[in-house]
Amino acid sequence: MAEVGGAPKLIALDVDGTLLATGFEISARVGAAVRAAVSAGAHVVVTTGRTLLATRPVLGELGLSEGHALCSNGAVHIDVARGEPVAVQSFDPGPAVLALRALFPAMVFAAERVGVGTWATGHGPGEFSIGDFQLVDHRKLSSVPTPRLNGWWPDGTPDEMLRLLQTFDVPDASWVHGEYGPWLTVSRRGVSKGWALEQLRHLLGVEAHETLAIGDGFNDREMLRWAAHSVAMAGSPAEVLALADEVTGHVDEDGVATVLERWFA
Repeated sequence: MAEVGGAPKLIALDVDGTLLATGFEISARVGAAVRAAVSAGAHVVVTTGRTLLATRPVLGELGLSEGHALCSNGAVHIDVARGEPVAVQSFDPGPAVLALRALFPAMVFAAERVGVGTWATGHGPGEFSIGDFQLVDHRKLSSVPTPRLNGWWPDGTPDEMLRLLQTFDVPDASWVHGEYGPWLTVSRRGVSKGWALEQLRHLLGVEAHETLAIGDGFNDREMLRWAAHSVAMAGSPAEVLALADEVTGHVDEDGVATVLERWFA
């Protein structure tokens, strides 16, 4: 990875912990920096683990009215102007649910229903306040393909979960664990933020050396590896910091704006 020579033309921005602190609004400075990049002709792509429904408010807050966004860790590609998916990378959640229940009998699952809401087998630590939320049994949750399956282990610890996950291997699925608790997200094997951004880069005709990515979490690792210049937020896990070409300020310090303002005033 090497730094972008001129102004980047494809800019991938994570949401929670990067553009904003979860539960808070995007700062005026960060919003202005993003809009300046768009005005200069850069493709700013919100690239998040959030669902399509949870991403729409972020796009509105940034004032993005056209272009592309990548949700569900790259599994859902949104046309921003329409607010609708143009590509969805789904998988059969059944084998993953079966394998994870064998490892974690008490695990609570939530499957995304794109543009509709969530099916869940119980209540987790996060609230699904956007869209339709339905409590279902494991059989129903496993019956429909989904781009994103979340699992939360109520009585476990992150370290113990990671230890047990070393034996988790489902042919069509890959997973990423959370930073701050015993939860994980399962996607179709090979799908990640980095994978989706590479498809989009070719679609947009952007050269590889004209790419920039900013993130803070384990689900940003492939994105940071993908970018010509990768930036991690201060406070990111050590494994994420090690992948980045640069570390910018914490989300509370408008770290995204600090980077973008080099090129876009």
